[in-house]
Amino acid sequence: MNDAACHARGTDAFAPSLSPAAAPGLVGVLGGMGPLATLDFLHKVLAATPAQCDQDHVPMIVSSIPQVPDRTAAFRGEGESPLPALRACGERLAAAGAGLVVLPCNTAHLWFDALQSALGLPMLHLADAALAELARRAPGARVGLLATDATLASGLYLNRPPLHPRPPHWVLPTAPEMLDWVMPGIAAVKAGAPEQGRRLLLQAAQALQRRGADALLLGCTELPLVLDEAALGLPVIDATDALARAVVAWSQAQRAAEPGAAVPA
Repeated sequence: MNDAACHARGTDAFAPSLSPAAAPGLVGVLGGMGPLATLDFLHKVLAATPAQCDQDHVPMIVSSIPQVPDRTAAFRGEGESPLPALRACGERLAAAGAGLVVLPCNTAHLWFDALQSALGLPMLHLADAALAELARRAPGARVGLLATDATLASGLYLNRPPLHPRPPHWVLPTAPEMLDWVMPGIAAVKAGAPEQGRRLLLQAAQALQRRGADALLLGCTELPLVLDEAALGLPVIDATDALARAVVAWSQAQRAAEPGAAVPA
């Protein structure tokens, strides 16, 4: 497809006002938790999109507000709830015309139901996207789960309804592993020290492997910044990537439903 055809198709998508709020399939990304993880999510949306030109890509509006209160501290009762800040960010996305809101942060999903109710917009659940990918790639596997202590303690993954007749057998970090490796590793990535984070988190992943994990689910959006299948030598489910592909599918379906739409498959 030539540039002129792409431009014409993109212009038609915004007719008659050329306002971004009129874009079909517009996704609101409620990010900033942390900023680097948000950039990683955006990159994965781009990578998952079959596109021949700019206009084929997913229309997105991004709210990256790192000052959302710490989710883990709030879960522990040691800090203020992030819900008011999440709601304020979500309302800005809704006002900008987003038809869907996503949270590229696992621990923030502890407030998912309350946020979705407050916004009144469709949302995609990150854990459901990851578990669907796990069911597809490794049904019934012994799965090591790396995540923040709030994500683990809340049962965000452990208590989700099974998506396959053969549910995963979870292998979890021990309390010392969480204290010595997982939480410091995540903090190091957030602090801009990826090599330190990789070293700590690799130790935690290898401990899960030694206890029988034959697949690994990365249940924190900082983790795929420093861990991957090449480093671990076993199947890795990246929740960020799973959510990104779900976003592309939703946006493409919305745009394909528009009269006269031509969305690449």
